[in-house]
Amino acid sequence: MNLAGKVAVVTGGGRDIGKMISIKLASMGAKVVINYFDAQEDGDKTLAEITEAGGEAILVQGDMTDQADVDNLVKKAIAAFGSEINILVNVAGGLVARKTLAEMDEDFINFLFKLNFNTVFLVSKAVLPYMPAGSSIINFASQAARDGGGPGASAYSAAKGAVLTFTRSMAKELGPKNIRVNALCPGMIATTFHDTFTKSEVRTIVANGTPLRREGQAKEVADLVGYLASDESSFITGNNIDINGGLAFS
Repeated sequence: MNLAGKVAVVTGGGRDIGKMISIKLASMGAKVVINYFDAQEDGDKTLAEITEAGGEAILVQGDMTDQADVDNLVKKAIAAFGSEINILVNVAGGLVARKTLAEMDEDFINFLFKLNFNTVFLVSKAVLPYMPAGSSIINFASQAARDGGGPGASAYSAAKGAVLTFTRSMAKELGPKNIRVNALCPGMIATTFHDTFTKSEVRTIVANGTPLRREGQAKEVADLVGYLASDESSFITGNNIDINGGLAFS
């Protein structure tokens, strides 16, 4: 798989899964635009790893819920690497907090949708005018979108469910332009997400419940993104692909 000459934008690309995706795409020859929000140290390390390995990348800070920051991300991508963007990976998102229905209010629901769904919409719309035929968009949903998530994750799950449906709609709309759109639904992947929001005993139970008896690794998710970004997956679009070690089947 070769992405030489391609330009990739990765939102939330500075740490965890986003970091490994940025590194993977760069290792395949893509010029990578790494977006981060508040984790500058992680972003700097990711950029350094890519450049030290001989890859090309830039780092752009920005809040992908904010239209001005989204526009700035695209502007800097074009200024750095030319007039085309071939790959977009919408990783930015998050759980924020676990809250029951009784604990949630409308502001919390709206923020979770803004963070997990609106970011996909805003960035995809901004990048689309620069995407030629043969381009690929990869959105990030979650296993939570399939099964409703764990305790207190209903708002997050619903927002990621919206990403699943939007991915299918985007695939239908953009298919005639030969732009493919897919989404990934990661299960238990070893990241700071679960370090923050999932108890260690729960992680052990979930890992042992998978046929592979372990958590996934961010690199494994990145490898799948690399495939979906490449021409080797040229007849795959509109799919929401589970990567969870066999814990749940769609």
